Amino acid sequence: MKIESKIYLVVVLYLVSHISLLSGEISERTEQTIKDYFDAEVSIEMIKYKIPQQIKSSVEKQVKQRFYKDLVYLYKIKMNDQLIGYGILDNVLGKSLPITFLVIYDTEGMIQTSSIIKYREPYGGGVSSESWQAQFVGKNVNSEMKYKTDIDGISGATISVKSVTKGIKKLTLLLDKIKEEI
Repeated sequence: MKIESKIYLVVVLYLVSHISLLSGEISERTEQTIKDYFDAEVSIEMIKYKIPQQIKSSVEKQVKQRFYKDLVYLYKIKMNDQLIGYGILDNVLGKSLPITFLVIYDTEGMIQTSSIIKYREPYGGGVSSESWQAQFVGKNVNSEMKYKTDIDGISGATISVKSVTKGIKKLTLLLDKIKEEI
C-alpha cells in the first residue's frame, strides 16, 4: 500500500469516527437506548471524560487494546435525582472502521446491557444482535470476558467479536477505576 493511500485511509477513519461521535445521530441513539433500557423517566447527564494517562495505560495494558481516543462519553443516569447507573460510549476498531458501542452499568459496575450504536463495516454485524450482547449482562470488573472462553464467537465476525469483547472489558475496568471520582 502506498504511503499516500495509508495517509488517506487514516484521515478518513479519523474524520468518520470524530464526526460520527459528535453527530446528533449518535447522541440521539445513545440517549434513546438508555431510556429504552430503563423503560421509565430517567435523566441523563453526559460528560466528555478525559481518561487520566496513568489509568488509560494501565487498562490498555491489562486488556491489550488501546482506547480509541483519550476520552470517552460517560453518562450518569438518574431517576428522581437518585443515581441508578452509568453508561459509557466508546469506539473500537473493527476490520477497518470504528464500531461505536454503549455499555450500561448499575452503580456497582455490573453490566446491565450493552448495545452497538453504530456499526460501519459491511460484514460482521452480528455483534449488534441482542442475543450476542446478552452474554455480557451480569459481568463486572472481576469477570474474564475472553473470546471463546467466556464469550461466544460469530461466524464471519471474528474481528468484530474480539474488538467489542475487549472494548467492553476495557470500559468495565475503566469504570471501576473512576466511579468514585465521578
